Amino acid sequence: MLNYIFRRLLALIPVLLIVSLTIFLLIHLVPGDPAAAMLGENATQEQIDALHTAMGLDLPLPLQYLRWMGRLLRGDLGTSYFMKGTVNEILRDHMVPTLQQTAVAVAFAALVGVPLGMIAAVHRGRAADRLISGFSTVGVSMPSFLMGLGLVLLFSVKLRLLPSSGYKEIAVAGWRTHMRYMLLPGIALGFIEMGLIIRMTRSAVLEILSADYMRMARSKGVSRVRLFLKHALKNALIGILTVVGLSFISCLGGAAVTETIFNIPGIGKLTLNAVMRRDYEVVQAVVLVVSLLNVVCTLILDLFFAMIDPRIRLQ
Repeated sequence: MLNYIFRRLLALIPVLLIVSLTIFLLIHLVPGDPAAAMLGENATQEQIDALHTAMGLDLPLPLQYLRWMGRLLRGDLGTSYFMKGTVNEILRDHMVPTLQQTAVAVAFAALVGVPLGMIAAVHRGRAADRLISGFSTVGVSMPSFLMGLGLVLLFSVKLRLLPSSGYKEIAVAGWRTHMRYMLLPGIALGFIEMGLIIRMTRSAVLEILSADYMRMARSKGVSRVRLFLKHALKNALIGILTVVGLSFISCLGGAAVTETIFNIPGIGKLTLNAVMRRDYEVVQAVVLVVSLLNVVCTLILDLFFAMIDPRIRLQ
């Protein structure tokens, strides 16, 4: 197990190097001058050149990349000249709302999707199965921005039950108020993942129910509840947890849309603003951090599967 973890951690190095090089080249080759954008239209060429020197943009691209990687090895993500602060502090402040929104989205998707998928599998071919399958199709097909606008129209404008936008910190407003602001964006973000989880759960449970050992257990008189909970659900757990874990990664990537709609100060909205301003340091740091979270999430899933399923052996 330890050998496997060590090898996976080593595999992070080439992945992050490739990601860092790719995003560095892409953002530096995009047309636009961050110094000119920051100083405005009335800036003189001398002022722009001076800012180029201060930001290190007058150096060749290979040297800029090496300087950036050198700072990364020291844990320094750089400085944002647009936001007047270090990227470490900026990411720390914006990462928390995104992770909270993602947690609500995944929790909603799993708590709704897994039970509905099980019900559809147990009642295969019946009215409940057709109704749930249709609901999952709507979930997969519904864009998060459209779902978000619909939720605002229903729960904020019509029913006046939940706030339409904004963000409240737990330490300031408390859990109750915080969740009232997180509920709508979390549902909008996790609705597509809910549809995917319904489909995956239904498929995984049906595959287990049709296995030979399940028919043998039924022939021996094992009760339906025991058969489903102890055998079917346990063996289908790997497929279900896989799609739930991947939903976390997907929600991180899709948070920009809901954060813009609901005015949440997360990394998605931060990235959009940074791209528009050509804020190189912020964009590069966000992509690296999200890539690292994706790899770490996958590693945690692999280790968890090895603990719950003895058929899996990590060499």
